[in-house]
Amino acid sequence: MPIAAYGHYGFALLLIPTAAADYLEYERFQMIDALAPLINAGKLRVFSIDSMNKESWMNNEMVPEHKAIRHNQFNEYVFNEVVPFIRNATSNDTMIYTCGASFGALHAMNLFLKRPDLINGVISMSGVYNLTEYTKGFFDDQVYYNSPEHYMPNLTDEWYLEKIKASHHIHIYTGSGAYEDPEAGKRFAGILYNKGIWYDLDVWGADITHDWPTWRTMLPYIIDTKF
Repeated sequence: MPIAAYGHYGFALLLIPTAAADYLEYERFQMIDALAPLINAGKLRVFSIDSMNKESWMNNEMVPEHKAIRHNQFNEYVFNEVVPFIRNATSNDTMIYTCGASFGALHAMNLFLKRPDLINGVISMSGVYNLTEYTKGFFDDQVYYNSPEHYMPNLTDEWYLEKIKASHHIHIYTGSGAYEDPEAGKRFAGILYNKGIWYDLDVWGADITHDWPTWRTMLPYIIDTKF
């Protein structure tokens, strides 16, 4: 699958599309333009990949079990192909952070939590962290293990917990306006708090809606002030 890359220096930011979009979504919606001053200053390199949601949870023609299989295949694609691609384009020492908005926020968080040895942190904007929001009532072990709100309260493996705790870049941002769900971010932050995991939760006001103008404001602000 194609990967778009922007910039030449800095840490690596891996963008996950919002819903069923492709690797150029962030460019089409002017997010790359919004990040351009930071990219051109050498603060970060941006990598953007395709979504698999149209071949998984947003495909109404598939049976749920097959959707879960595709979800896991997407995870493995990121871990086994995208991360090595980024390493080859940067260095073995380059920090890699996942980032997404809306459904992409869940994927970004899930990818980091599942492989904190490969991914160093996450920026999740306007997300929910319960995969059943997208599964139309279906629930099995594969949904559980890709639903951070389900598996994180029960995570006791110190190998994972130590690596997750080592990150100081778990950023959970949301608005409080139309189609936002600030309670989802608060709930998940509470789960992290109970595990002794550092996080940065920021709930913006009622004028902040679930749309691209919000994310074009949020992401440059986070990159500029938190990294």
